[in-house]
Amino acid sequence: MVITHPESGKQALYVNPGFTLRFDGWTAEESQPLLRYLYQHAARPEFTCRLQWRNGSLAFWDNRSTWHYALNDYHGQRRLMHRITIEGSPLH
Repeated sequence: MVITHPESGKQALYVNPGFTLRFDGWTAEESQPLLRYLYQHAARPEFTCRLQWRNGSLAFWDNRSTWHYALNDYHGQRRLMHRITIEGSPLH
């Protein structure tokens, strides 16, 4: 679950509630309390960035060192997105 970013050399926890089911060597039930803590910790306001969208806004991020979580706070508005994935260096 700990990866080293290939460019910065910094270590990061690489867990995601949509994909991480358990820790290696632990059952899913044993893993849940720690995973829940990590997800709640990562979602604290001081670790987040909220973008105020305007015409022409552009956002990009490095999935190797950050989470993307889109809130559905644009009800009634059209959201046009184009996803581009750039091949990067492998994680270690």
